[in-house]
Amino acid sequence: MKSIFRVFYSGLSISFLGSIVIGTIGLSAMQISVTEGIRPAINFSIGSIVAEVIYVRLILVALEWVQKHERIFKILEWVTVLIVVVLAIASFKASLGEHGAKNVLLSHTMHRFLLGLMMRALSPASIPFWLGWSAILQTKGILQDKKGFYNGYLLGIALGTFAAHCIFIFGGKMVVEKLNASQETINFIIGCVFSLTAILQIWRILKKRSASKKKHKKK
Repeated sequence: MKSIFRVFYSGLSISFLGSIVIGTIGLSAMQISVTEGIRPAINFSIGSIVAEVIYVRLILVALEWVQKHERIFKILEWVTVLIVVVLAIASFKASLGEHGAKNVLLSHTMHRFLLGLMMRALSPASIPFWLGWSAILQTKGILQDKKGFYNGYLLGIALGTFAAHCIFIFGGKMVVEKLNASQETINFIIGCVFSLTAILQIWRILKKRSASKKKHKKK
């Protein structure tokens, strides 16, 4: 029982610290909470968590196969960048107050749970993150190939991510209300953060590629 709690706590801690870093999903949850309310934002968060838990469960089932197919993740990394760029452009357009200009998140009537599920599924930046941590925890013997351990790990991940999203959802809404900022200003700030996120993601991809080339040259 103590070992299962340990893997649960590991999943919770890693997930919370990984999700608290400003990213596409957290910012989107915050934007929805500001423009539509808390409930739609929570629905969005739960949808994204469901997709994340499914990804992690698949990683645990096929850890070796996933580690051998790095090219798939290189493609997915660029897909993530594309999605963030689209979100940034949409936010900047909305900040200009153009007639009918809305952030891409608000341009359709899709239920926010499904939107969260879809956005996480289409931008699986968390896969390499959980691939690395799952491998480390297995190597250290914290995460064992048993159903109870897997369930505890996934529950910890879900709760950790949700706790981090709540900071964005409730904290972001509270800050915006205290500042009494206009919707255009909010969209502009969020557009800037999305742009910075895209730049950092591109920098990481190029840095990783450069390190990989150097490694191959040494061989």
